[in-house]
Amino acid sequence: MTERATLAARALPLVDLTDLSDTLDAEGAARLCARARTPRGPVAAVCLWPAFVAQAKAALAGSGIRVATVVNFPAGGEATLEVVAETRAAVADGADEIDLVIAHEALRAGRGGFVESQITRVREACPAPVRLKTILETGKLGDPALIRRAAEIAIGAGADFIKTSTGKVPVNATPEAARVMLEAIRASGRPVGLKPSGGIRTVAEAGVYLGLADAIMGPDWARPETFRFGASGLLDDLLAALGGDGQAQAGGGY
Repeated sequence: MTERATLAARALPLVDLTDLSDTLDAEGAARLCARARTPRGPVAAVCLWPAFVAQAKAALAGSGIRVATVVNFPAGGEATLEVVAETRAAVADGADEIDLVIAHEALRAGRGGFVESQITRVREACPAPVRLKTILETGKLGDPALIRRAAEIAIGAGADFIKTSTGKVPVNATPEAARVMLEAIRASGRPVGLKPSGGIRTVAEAGVYLGLADAIMGPDWARPETFRFGASGLLDDLLAALGGDGQAQAGGGY
């Protein structure tokens, strides 16, 4: 197996196959779920709008593929009661994972306490074994110190994963932001995962992030419980590297 194929085989089971396009409908959700069962094995999860959680849960029953959805997405607003209600509804529909956009503008304004409180409230609405991923929107935060602060707040408030981006802003996942986040995870000593998302489309790009995880957290750390790629187009390149069917399919936002 070539080095590219070996890397692709490692990355494929770490993919959160995503479609958060504004045009997603029931037919598109069905296609996404079908793509998740690849000729080279299943991805970790599908990630789609809350309206399609129940459909995806039924379509993927027995597959081991998790169903993720987004709340407070994409803006990261401050209407906490609405976000909690959105979370509870998604969990009731069968969501295995909740990807919460934190109130990053509040953090930039120096209101870290509010951000922590909102994450805590959403965490309470995610009973085990539901996982909570917190989207920091690192491209908006910009400053590495602010990214580190966001990561520390999210980890302290009970996030299971910290995630770079919504994929809906000009700057999404970057290796620089991922490094800061991995260092925050290592310093915390807690079993928290990393999800780089937005703009990761090739085996080589995936390899950069896996290399960072190996260097900072150790070579055996990145597995589906601790590392995900939020992506739509990445799967095509992974399958192409593995000699599988890499036909491109729409998957907006990632």
